[in-house]
Formats: sequence, structure tokens, C-alpha cells
Amino acid sequence: MDTVDAEAARRPFGFWMATALVVGGMIGSGIFLMPIGLAPFGWTAVAAWAISIGGAVALVFTMARLAQAMPRATGAVAVTGAALGELAGVLVGWSYWVGVWAANAGIAIAAASYLGSFVPRIRATPLNGALAAVVLIWLLTLLNLGGAKAAGRFQVVTTVLKLAPLLTVIVLAGGGLVSGSVSLPAGGIANDKLASAITLTLFPLVGFEAAGVAAERVRDPARNVMRASMAGTAGTGLLYILVSIAFLTVPAAKLAASGAPFELLVSTFWGAGPALAIAAFAAIAAIGALNGWVLIQGEVPLGMARAGLLPGWFGRVSARDVPVRVLVVSSMLASLLVLSNASASLGNVFVFVATLATCSTLWLYAALAVAAIKHRIAVPTAIVGLAFSIVAFVGAGETAFAWSFALMATALPLYLLRPKRGLAEQPAE
Repeated sequence: MDTVDAEAARRPFGFWMATALVVGGMIGSGIFLMPIGLAPFGWTAVAAWAISIGGAVALVFTMARLAQAMPRATGAVAVTGAALGELAGVLVGWSYWVGVWAANAGIAIAAASYLGSFVPRIRATPLNGALAAVVLIWLLTLLNLGGAKAAGRFQVVTTVLKLAPLLTVIVLAGGGLVSGSVSLPAGGIANDKLASAITLTLFPLVGFEAAGVAAERVRDPARNVMRASMAGTAGTGLLYILVSIAFLTVPAAKLAASGAPFELLVSTFWGAGPALAIAAFAAIAAIGALNGWVLIQGEVPLGMARAGLLPGWFGRVSARDVPVRVLVVSSMLASLLVLSNASASLGNVFVFVATLATCSTLWLYAALAVAAIKHRIAVPTAIVGLAFSIVAFVGAGETAFAWSFALMATALPLYLLRPKRGLAEQPAE
């Protein structure tokens, strides 16, 4: 294999695959369940989406500018370590990794729940649902063990398919508004509820950093990470706002009582058959998101190990440059998280792991913003991103914050075992 082929194999993601990784990571199980949680907020939810998307775009731009200033850093976590020091890099990277495999547990649970529309036995008992979720985790792990290229192709296909439910509810609700058969509710924005709504809208947005985290797999990362992240975040954000407005056409009480809001809207405007089809697309969306996050759960510790932030064990790869050990360990932890809650309903488990995943991920967002401010890189957007992260932490509540902090602290022994060498590079001023 010549040098060009070797580089292509190591960096299989061009602009479109990198964008699919971003969009696919964002459009997963969260958006298909979020209308239920946001039902009581009305127009406040739409305002929260706008603020969250603005914060995400600010963080994306900040992250990309930091990456351009440190081209030898292997991904967003390594950038944090290079800019803030090895201890910060280890703690933040570890917390983000916890957030990824916790999110995988939640996404797999949601995917299993959607599949229960077609295989009722999955929903028969909590244990059945948990086992189905574990099976999905390991099927996607096996796919990723085949290499990043195969996982990337699967991500492109599922990303195209998962757009269908979002576009369907937008078109149906829009048609109802034009015909006059439905109307939008009156009411303004409740400032006292805005912080809580912002935190709820963050989970479906988590994933905008995926191209930056997996920068080692992206061709021409200095150019494509920025383009893919901005395009994926802005495009998905616009869809989310339109979807949020579409669900305002459904009475809040009816929406809050629904277990499948997309099916509810489609059955209201179209019929039961199309609603069942939407359930299939929702399952595809969750499975596609799970695929993307299984890829990321291997890339995070790999990038940290190559940056000297973790012991070399985490950086071992197969002949296909796949971090087999880390992928297997991550999926084992996600599986244990699912099975440890096998006596609870799928919905309750999803809420717990989604909150934990969001708080664990927020540490990376805040650290990237602080790093940019410290080194005077993209300072205006970094300040916006930091303020957004703080508001989201407050909205998450004390319990989720405490859990995320405690799990992050478990990385301290790994910090002591890291290679005693300085691989961090300072940002170009």
C-alpha cells in the first residue's frame, strides 16, 4: 500500500462523510422523544431551541479555530489537553468518553423501544427491552470493528433515511396551517422556564462536535472539520426549530401523554399506516446515531493516548487501525449500564442516561471555550459558548452535575499512569 492509499485508509471521511457523522450523531433518539418533555413549554421551547443552536454553533466555530491553531493535536480532547494542560485534558476527555458510552446506552434503549412497535415481545418486559438494547450495541460494535470506512458508509445511508420523519412532520403540520385545519397557540416566552428548556434541547444537539473529536479520520481536517461541523449543526438546528413549531399544532396535554409524539402527529394528519412507517424511520434514526457514537467511543481514548494523555494500552489498534480494546470495553460498560437498570421501564432508564450523558459532555464544551479564551482564539464565540455551557449545567440540576463530576474524577489514577512526556503543542498566536 503506497503512502496515498495508506492516508486514505486512515482518513476515510471527506466533507460529506464528516457531515453525515455530525448530522447522524445529532439526529438520533433524542429528537423523537423530546416533544413530550417540551410540551408544557410552548413557544418557550422554540426560543430554547434557538438559544441552544446558537450556543452549539458558537462552540463549533471555537472548536474548529482551536483545531486550526493546533494542527498536530489529535481531535478536540487532545486540543483541550494541549491548551489547558495534561490534567485538564485527561479529566475532560474521560468525562466526555463517559458521556459517549452512557449516551450509547440511552440510544440503544430508545432504538429497542421503537423496534417494539414491530416486535411486541421487546416491550413485554423491561428485561426483554434491555437485552434487545444490548444486542443492538454489540451489532454496531461489530460493524465498527470492521473499520471506520464501513461505519462511515453506514452513517451516510442512515442519515439520509432518518431525515424522513423530520421532513414529514414539518410538511404535514405546514399543510394543516396553510389549509386552516389547525392553528398555532397564542402565548409568549416564560423566562423562568427558559433555562430548563435549554437543558432539555441540548441532548438532541449533542454530536455537533463529532467531526472534531474524530478529526484523525477526516481528510484535510483543518478545512473539513470546520465546514462539516458548521453545515451539519446549522442544517440540523433549522430542522429542529421547524419540528418544534410543527408540534405546537398538537394540544400540549395530548402530546405530553403520548409515548411516540411523531407517530401521534402523523396519525392525526395522515393515518395509522404512515404513523407505523414513521416508527420504522425512528428506529433507523436511533440505530444510525448509535453507529456514529460507537465510532466516537473508540476515537476519544485513542486520540487521548496518542496525545500522551492516557496510558499506551488505550492507543493499541488492529491492522485496520481500529482501537479494538477500547471499543469492546466501552460497549461492555454501556451494556452494564443498560442491564443494571433492567428492572425499570425503558423510558425511565432513557431519561437517566440522557441527563448523565449531557452533563458529562458539557465539561468538554466548557473546557474548549476556556481554552480559546485563554489563548485569545475566537474569543467572542468562546464567551458565548462558555455562557451557554454554564446555563445548561444549571438547568440540568444538582444530581446530574454531581454524578458527572464524580465519574470525571475517576480519571485521576489514569493521569498518574500517563506517559511522562510532553506531546502537547501550544496554539499558534
